[in-house]
Amino acid sequence: MKQHTLKSSFTLTGKGLHTGMVINARFWPAPVNTGIRLCRTDISGRPTFEALASYVTSTSRGTTVENGKWKVSTIEHAMSALYALGVTNCVIELNAPEMPILDGSAKPFVEAILATGVEEQSEEAKTWVVTEPLSFDNGKGCKLRIEPADTFEVEVLVDYPSPILSKQKAILTNLSDYAADISKARTFCFLREIEWLLHLGLIKGGDLNNALVIYDKKISQWSMNRLSNKLGQPPIDASQLGYLSELHYENEPARHKLLDLIGDMALIGRRIQGRLIAECPGHGFNTSCAKQILENINSQK
Repeated sequence: MKQHTLKSSFTLTGKGLHTGMVINARFWPAPVNTGIRLCRTDISGRPTFEALASYVTSTSRGTTVENGKWKVSTIEHAMSALYALGVTNCVIELNAPEMPILDGSAKPFVEAILATGVEEQSEEAKTWVVTEPLSFDNGKGCKLRIEPADTFEVEVLVDYPSPILSKQKAILTNLSDYAADISKARTFCFLREIEWLLHLGLIKGGDLNNALVIYDKKISQWSMNRLSNKLGQPPIDASQLGYLSELHYENEPARHKLLDLIGDMALIGRRIQGRLIAECPGHGFNTSCAKQILENINSQK
């Protein structure tokens, strides 16, 4: 596969999930061998660095890369969309320390990339070809097996102790299906987590428009009203368990975990020829695997 970049620039504007700030993200075409680079335009000197697993410093409700003065969080959805649509060279300018959350999926990024167009470049894309099976296991239920394959394939299983969301599986065997079958899957959380996340200051920009909220453990109507008020949402009926937004896919949480896995694995800075089979993946586990893979690739240079 050849390297690819955008035919022209585009800008996406929205609030940050963690900061609640209004953020502009400008995506620019870039020369061959640039990789995916993040530029903080709000910092003196406009520091710009490649988005790689070696820079990951935090994975609390998203993937954060940081080096010295610069930090950018919640990059996984943009990285996933760029990888899925074959963009290997791009500079993303941001005026804040995170990517806008938009609707909580990769769909806005995909639509903007498709509208702008992708352009083939002269050199071959850096590719990690999986030649023998690899296994990762954190001992806490997260597992990843990577096998040789002719193309890039992903399979994800999620399993939660929840009456609403228990076991789900999502499979992607062809990246050409990503836009229709994966990109619309939104980030999700359980309603029982939200008060604690608000206390930690992690979801100042969170609401029912940018996340799929799962209500699986009943609380009083008074508590529900209090939480709805904190989120700036209309009152929600506390008597009915379930998803608080209409699903885009029957197995939307599993598809979103697949979306996230692609975005996190893109941080090895290469295309992947291989099959990824993940059980209960999360950003911390994903990026730990990506770091190990990147270190191994670099050690063989």
